[in-house]
Amino acid sequence: MLGSELILPLIACMAATYFICGIPFGLIIGELFGKGDIRKSGSGNIGTTNALRVGGKLVGALTLLCDVLKGLICVLVSHVVLSWFCDPSPALLLPGGGCDWALSLVTFAGLAGHMFTPYLHFKGGKGIAVGFGVCLGWIWPVGLALWIPFLVGVIATRYVSVGSIAAAISLPIWTMVFYPTSSLAMRIIYAVMAILVVWAHRSNIKKLIHGNESKLSFSSKKGEK
Repeated sequence: MLGSELILPLIACMAATYFICGIPFGLIIGELFGKGDIRKSGSGNIGTTNALRVGGKLVGALTLLCDVLKGLICVLVSHVVLSWFCDPSPALLLPGGGCDWALSLVTFAGLAGHMFTPYLHFKGGKGIAVGFGVCLGWIWPVGLALWIPFLVGVIATRYVSVGSIAAAISLPIWTMVFYPTSSLAMRIIYAVMAILVVWAHRSNIKKLIHGNESKLSFSSKKGEK
C-alpha cells in the first residue's frame, strides 16, 4: 500500500506536533511579563489578539512569533523525518505526489494542538498564527497567500476576526490554486482545518452580527470585551 511505511513515523510526528503546538505561549509570555493570566481579561483567549489587547505590543508580538514558529518548526522537522521513510522517493510527500496526505495530517495535528491544547483542559487559541506557521513549513506559497485575505479583512474593517475568518475560508481555495494536482485527501484535510478555525470564531461571529465585536487596538486595555 502506497505510504504504508509512513504510518508509524507519521503517528510519532503527529503526536510530537500536537503536544508542541499545544504549548500556550500567550499564557506563558503574559505571565513572564507580569501581565498575569491573559485568559482572565479581554476575550479570554490565549492567542495573539488577546495577548496584544491585555499584555501590550511586546507580549502580542512575542506570542505571534512563538505561535507561528512552533507550527513552522514542527512541520519542517516532520518533513525531514518522514522523508527518511518515504519509499521510493521523498518527492511522494509533495502536493500531488501520492503521499501528500501525510504532511497534511501533520499540519492538522499542529492546528489541533493549539486549538485543543492538552495543557489547558483542551481549551486553546483560535488557530490563526499556528495555521500560518504550519502552512509556511510545507506549502509556503499558501502560507504567504493567507496574509492577503487576512490583511484585507483587518484593514478594511479593523476587526481581526474578519481577517481571520477570511484567511481560514481561503485556505482550501489557495491550496487548489497553487497545487491543482494535490490529492482529494489533502484538500479535505485543509477544508476541515478551515471549518475548525471558522467554528473557533463562532463567538466573534455572534458579536459581529450584534455589532459589539472589539476592533483592533494597539493599546492595552484590561477587561475589554
